[in-house]
Amino acid sequence: MSAAELRPDPGAEIRRILDKQRQAHIRDGAPSAEKRIEWLDRAIALLVGHKDAIADALREDFGHRSVEASLFTDVAGSIGPLKHAKAHLKTWMKREKRKVTPAILGLFGAKAYIEYQPKGVVGVISPWNFPFNLTFTPLAGIFAAGNRVMIKPSEFTPRCSELMARMFSSAYDESEVAVFTGGADIGSAFSRQHFDHLLFTGATSIAYHVMRAAAENLVPLTLELGGKSPVIVSDSADMALTAKRVMQGKTLNAGQICLAPDYVMVPKAKTGEFVKQAADAISTMFPTLKDNPDYTSVINQRHYDRLQGYLADAKAKGAEIVELNPAREDFRQQPYHKIPPTLVLNPTDDMAIMKDEIFGPLLPVKTYDKVDDAIGYVNDHPRPLGLYYFGNDSAEQEKVLNRTTSGGVTVNDVVMHVGMEDLPFGGIGPSGMGAYHGLDGFRTFSHPKAVFQQVGRDLTAMLRPPYGEGIRKMLGGQIKA
Repeated sequence: MSAAELRPDPGAEIRRILDKQRQAHIRDGAPSAEKRIEWLDRAIALLVGHKDAIADALREDFGHRSVEASLFTDVAGSIGPLKHAKAHLKTWMKREKRKVTPAILGLFGAKAYIEYQPKGVVGVISPWNFPFNLTFTPLAGIFAAGNRVMIKPSEFTPRCSELMARMFSSAYDESEVAVFTGGADIGSAFSRQHFDHLLFTGATSIAYHVMRAAAENLVPLTLELGGKSPVIVSDSADMALTAKRVMQGKTLNAGQICLAPDYVMVPKAKTGEFVKQAADAISTMFPTLKDNPDYTSVINQRHYDRLQGYLADAKAKGAEIVELNPAREDFRQQPYHKIPPTLVLNPTDDMAIMKDEIFGPLLPVKTYDKVDDAIGYVNDHPRPLGLYYFGNDSAEQEKVLNRTTSGGVTVNDVVMHVGMEDLPFGGIGPSGMGAYHGLDGFRTFSHPKAVFQQVGRDLTAMLRPPYGEGIRKMLGGQIKA
């Protein structure tokens, strides 16, 4: 017998829990609003009660991560969606009335409506950049819709994953919530299961494999990916405010955000002003960087080397590299993987930094002559998860929004649309498919079951053979321009 044959099946335990959760769902039926609120309350209590442990685990996994940033993004940023769902789920659960066709049936008491039904068991594959937020935030819609959930967190943040497993096991039975830690073999087995819905948040390159695995079982899929989210800076923009907000978004979590501004397009005549204002913004936020507790490090050596490779490639191909390092610190010797915020001026499309999603504190700055040129550049590339426009020209703003397609947009800021619970969050094309958050999350994780209730009177007798003058008259009235 080969070693491969002796190795335990990594999917066996996953299938066991999936069967257990599905049986519990079928046995208990759709949970009441009160039960769903209880599930949400338990999730909120976990975040509140473990906030310090969460910040510690994130700091340990990243080498260094800002405690306040972690509390903002992964704790408070997760509690908000859960509370929003708790406040609105009774309204979301109500039957949605629809019109009866033909209308005469309605006059005699026929009814048509949509019943939002739990799908059953939802699988969640969450990433390493915001491991708690991108696990707990989807739970708002999953629990509000009445589902049970199985979670596969990232192996790149092992302390966070182990903490998450302990947290959930302390508050939920495995028939309600289960967490599976481990590497790529567990992730592969997880994505091949017969879930009733699967949510994957992560890299586009991995999404191909997840989607292929889900297709084997025709599992409905939501993909939250990324891409190169552009910033278009108008000639009418307040450059100081623009630079502050762009650099805040680029340095939050050291740019390791799927919605981080990936490149900036600035009017050619204002490039110098943007660079100066960006440098001023960094000096204000981070007078020092190397040992600054507010400045987060890159997750690991592999990603650090990848980012350094982008800079070396760009420099070799003629780009101007502007390191925003206010205290002129030497980063060659450091205990973490910190990289100073760095602008890459005049990048060209043959540079690796303009081909790949950056996922780090590096920001290419391109120039344009006319806003139509900027729009054309965006449209010549894959559709991004986010797009950002800065300016005070309403006609130009509408032109940019109407002539570009992205998952979402923030005007005069970056990233912020993801925090609007009444807006769907999702991508399009290579930046993702499907959406969640708020009502849209409830609907994503629900089955909208169509129900028609017929009247007792036999008003449709003419539709049964033998056909006669009645149906011919009806068809004559319908088949016309």
